[in-house]
Amino acid sequence: MKIIDKLTMFYMAVSDMNKAKEFYVDKLGFKVTNDYRQDDAHWWVSLDLPGGGTTFTISTDHGNIKPGGMQLYVSSPDIQAAHKLLTEKNVQSTSEIKDDLYGPGSGVKWFDLNDPDGNRWLIWQSM
Repeated sequence: MKIIDKLTMFYMAVSDMNKAKEFYVDKLGFKVTNDYRQDDAHWWVSLDLPGGGTTFTISTDHGNIKPGGMQLYVSSPDIQAAHKLLTEKNVQSTSEIKDDLYGPGSGVKWFDLNDPDGNRWLIWQSM
């Protein structure tokens, strides 16, 4: 028996919802699937990638979670094109494309970037 079947949703605290939505929708290409705003301190937005998969919820209602405390790894089918497109959208990568994620010769290329709250996104491609 599997204890966990699949990852269906994850949650990230943000300090400025408008900046976060702009980053995730306009820069990274997520689509908004739900936008519920009670007030500025209680605002939840669910995001998904085109084609579905894992729901990603950003929220100004933090509870005990602090903005900027996550690190996420996501794959890309074309690391060069992803880096170029994000650069064209003025997303500042914190690194150039590297090929040493799991050590020299591992066959994995990657770069990383930070969202407006400092959450780290590592984008990788297995070669």
